[in-house]
Amino acid sequence: MTMAVALVTAFLMVAGSLFALIAAIGINRLPDLYTRMHAASKAGTVGSGLLLVAVGFHSGDLAIFSRALAGFFFFILTAPVSAHLLAKAAHEVGYKLDPVSVRDDLKKRKV
Repeated sequence: MTMAVALVTAFLMVAGSLFALIAAIGINRLPDLYTRMHAASKAGTVGSGLLLVAVGFHSGDLAIFSRALAGFFFFILTAPVSAHLLAKAAHEVGYKLDPVSVRDDLKKRKV
C-alpha cells in the first residue's frame, strides 16, 4: 500500500510542478499584463492546488488531507475571480493591450 501512496503522491507532485512550470513560462513569455494574469491564474492555481493535494495525500492523515482538499477548492474558487477583478481594474486604470491582441471587449462600454 505504501508504494501506491508514493506513486499517487509522485504523480500529483509532477503534475503540479508541470502546471507551475507552464504558469512561470507563460508569465515570462506572454506579451501583456492581461495574458500574463491569465497564465498565472489558470495554470498557477491548478499547479499549486495539485501540490497541496499531494502533500495532504502523502501525510496519510484524513484530517490533513481534508484540509488540503478544502484549500484546493478554495484556490479553484478564488484565484480566477481575483484575477478577473485585477484585470478589470488594470483596464479601467488604462493599461493597454499588446498590439498582438485583436479584440478589446471592454473598450466599448465604460461602466
